[in-house]
Amino acid sequence: MTALELSSTVAVVGTGTMGQGIAQVALVAGHPVRLYDAVPGRAEAAAEAIGARLDRLVEKGRLTAEDRAAAGARLAPAESLAELAGCGLVVEAILEQLDVKQRLFQDLEEVVAEDCLLATNTSSLSVTAIAGALRRPGRFVGLHFFNPAPLLPLVEVVSGFATDGTAATRAYETAKAWGKTPVRCADTPGFIVNRIARPFYAEALRLYEERVADPATIDAVLRECGGFKMGPFELTDLIGQDVNEAVTRSVWESFFQDPKFTPSLAQRRLVESRRLGRKSGQGWYAYGDDAPRAEPHTAPPAKAPESVAVHGDLFPADALTGLMKEAGIRVGRGEGVPSYPGFIELPSGARLALADGTAADTGAEPTIHFDLALDYRAATRVALSPSSRVDEQSLKEAIGLFQALGKKVSVIGQAPGMIVARTVWMLVDFALDAVGREIAAAEDIDTAMRLGVNYPVGPIEWGRRLTTYRVAEALDALHGEYPTGRYAPSQALRRQAVREEYS
Repeated sequence: MTALELSSTVAVVGTGTMGQGIAQVALVAGHPVRLYDAVPGRAEAAAEAIGARLDRLVEKGRLTAEDRAAAGARLAPAESLAELAGCGLVVEAILEQLDVKQRLFQDLEEVVAEDCLLATNTSSLSVTAIAGALRRPGRFVGLHFFNPAPLLPLVEVVSGFATDGTAATRAYETAKAWGKTPVRCADTPGFIVNRIARPFYAEALRLYEERVADPATIDAVLRECGGFKMGPFELTDLIGQDVNEAVTRSVWESFFQDPKFTPSLAQRRLVESRRLGRKSGQGWYAYGDDAPRAEPHTAPPAKAPESVAVHGDLFPADALTGLMKEAGIRVGRGEGVPSYPGFIELPSGARLALADGTAADTGAEPTIHFDLALDYRAATRVALSPSSRVDEQSLKEAIGLFQALGKKVSVIGQAPGMIVARTVWMLVDFALDAVGREIAAAEDIDTAMRLGVNYPVGPIEWGRRLTTYRVAEALDALHGEYPTGRYAPSQALRRQAVREEYS
């Protein structure tokens, strides 16, 4: 099944920001486009707005004047659904209410030809449920664009329970022909991106609720150590706290209140107080010309130790050995101490160990956990979590060590798994669970998370780098600290871990 021919008309129903964006994508790709909105005058206004955006593309040299004129000639508003009779594809981008969407598509079935592809851009409703009201649900698919649709490349092509394979393939190939990067997905709450991304927000919110660190510090650690483009608090302020919380709650309810998807009471209180983020001028942070900038906690300068001893294998943190030597710190090898898990012995005798899912107080020795980094050489900040048995001198040695490596240091409270590590472990688990349930292919999941939410590495690839059996071990430890089921490794992760460990 090939892409929709360029001569086929594409209709967009619903002319808000998303509807206009989808219409512009189809129009620039070369299709005739019809716009329909139930509110009189909105389709005409949307056509004018799209024309103005095309004019700006011409001014920027991204579209020729000839192509702009041709696109304008192909764009027309429709006064009634009956005018969409000859369309090859109808994409809906209206109110996120199931009954409203169902009625629209029932009305469209009375108008369009039997070979017309019907698609919804829903981000929160079940594609299967919308199609359940149709006589021919096989031609119905989800085409979930990301906002702004003309700029963001990702499109989730969602197959409902009754979607025909030929319809899904045609939708996929059409999105690809429009210059987008489509990924295939079975109908599941949140699809790929909104399902798998939940831990990125949820773990930060839990750490805040436990008073492990403040929002600015958590954001900074995830950006400067984890490699994420934005931290979860600043990102939810950008998205809108009400929007982000609604998605979280929708996914949680759709999964029958599975503890892995539990919403945050702290975020609920923020929404109730109408502190919705940038759009309201106040969210986790204050906005406006006179608003003070929230700064992360950064430790003051401390003297680096002259020498340390490395015991065992530091695994993902192995690069630290080379960095310490380059910084002029003598690095010896420890003897007579179990090599797993490995750690760095400070001159005071305290242990500096990579976060492993346990609290720093779990071990008998004074221990300072340090967080996982995407790339320890490139990271500009590292978080430390000392146990209650760590004295001030030992903590200063740890701080000075990382400062000597060119890192800012944030000291946080005791937190099993810390900030980056527990977030990444959960993302890996959610991604492998989706693969195991045949929601999407591993390659599509990594593509979706990199393009849809700008992750530095896809979670499947990150799991390979960390090794899945170590991720499973870490989550088992977290589950021991929080025995609610939230951190229990999925069966897919456990199976992959076993295969990996014994291969």
